[in-house]
Amino acid sequence: MHSLTEQFIDNAWVPSRADTCHPVHDPYRETRIGEVTRGDTADVEVAVAAARRALPDWRDTAEVRRGEHLDAIAAGLEARREGLAELSSRNNGKPLAEAHQDLDDAIACYRYYATQARALGERQGQADASGIEGLSARRYWDAIGVVALITPWNFPLVSSAWKLAPALAAGCTVVFKPSEVTPLPERVLAEVVMEAGLPPGVFNLLHGDGEGIGAPLSHHPGIDKLSFTGSNPVGERVMHAATHGVRPVSLELGGKSPILVTEDADLGLARDLVMAGICYNAGQMCSATSRLLVHERLADELYAAIDAAMGALRLGDPLAPETEMGPLVSATQRDRVQEYLALADQEGLHSDTPHRALPESGCFVAPRLYRDVPTTSRLWREEIFGPVLCARRVASDEEAIALANDSDFGLAATVVAGDPDRAEAIARRLDAGNVWCNCDQVAPPHASWGGMKRSGIGRELGPAGLDAYLEPKRVTRTAGA
Repeated sequence: MHSLTEQFIDNAWVPSRADTCHPVHDPYRETRIGEVTRGDTADVEVAVAAARRALPDWRDTAEVRRGEHLDAIAAGLEARREGLAELSSRNNGKPLAEAHQDLDDAIACYRYYATQARALGERQGQADASGIEGLSARRYWDAIGVVALITPWNFPLVSSAWKLAPALAAGCTVVFKPSEVTPLPERVLAEVVMEAGLPPGVFNLLHGDGEGIGAPLSHHPGIDKLSFTGSNPVGERVMHAATHGVRPVSLELGGKSPILVTEDADLGLARDLVMAGICYNAGQMCSATSRLLVHERLADELYAAIDAAMGALRLGDPLAPETEMGPLVSATQRDRVQEYLALADQEGLHSDTPHRALPESGCFVAPRLYRDVPTTSRLWREEIFGPVLCARRVASDEEAIALANDSDFGLAATVVAGDPDRAEAIARRLDAGNVWCNCDQVAPPHASWGGMKRSGIGRELGPAGLDAYLEPKRVTRTAGA
């Protein structure tokens, strides 16, 4: 049993001020494997104070030195790769192979921002055109300050790396709240940070739920910026909290992403990309391509291929090497997805996906394809966060693009076409921050990540991910003075 009743503040574990805890579960074995504090406003006060004390020295630390700390964090994670992957798999329910991929992605992210920190040092004070005779100008980038980072449960260590690595590279100090559903992998970050030699107060980790930690952290006047990944309702509350003090926010929220398949697409490739887009992490992805728009000439063949692949998908113990899809993260999430399946029955939606026996234990939902779903259906329009695919056949690229863009969200999309140029031409017309053409949903650290419409504000990863934690400063003076 893991007891997470302490908070990591000022490089030390201190008892939480809260007197109640949440259980932490293994969603496959459906057993309690620990408990985590709900957190308390007093925890937030102490953590923010520590981050504020540490800010001046960390902000003034040479960028090359900050890069060395980030490289050390990457090395610390790599040294724990096997144990952390298993811990993540048990706490989250994702197959071990996916958990290993998460670790590799997180390690790569810290290493990338180590290089970005060094590059930031090289561009500080670069000459900038003054535009006025007799004046010269230089450009600098200052850390935005103390930042609050709040991450979800679907990609432990990855979502946190996307925020922590650029924030630390920029010279910000952080108060980090991971999800109370999957706190076990993130807790190890505190050990890694200690070994990496970060000064006290630079990194503070607060366990807890939205009421105990999330809300008071978002409203705290000592926080200079909020970065949140999660649901739209909570994201809106975070954004509202940031209005007090006119503080900047970065929000990575929901999605209802389309996958478009043209009539000349390779059938096997289309099937594989559809399956990956809806069954990876049991569909618990904001970028899940849960709306399939397929040309009518290929629709029946593709539907049959997807149904067969879903029926053959190996569900089971996430720690077993043969498992291809694990359980959903919790009984709560399983029940939420099952509510949508019940709604599909009420709406009379059609599915030919073979019914299958589920493992005897675990929060499983079998993957399901619904054919020719009306655009008015809630399953077509709402984010389900499970392995539920809704499909429609289309007669042209124009129709597919129009239906793809008819959504409140705009995070991601996939295009599968026989002609790569045609695929890219379609991609250019989609309302999405990330579009993949004939390939998997890759998100390397040097790329950008974020969405349009209700999918959020700002971008993570790449140079833009670092800029999100920096304030540009222009210094103008008389030339030669």
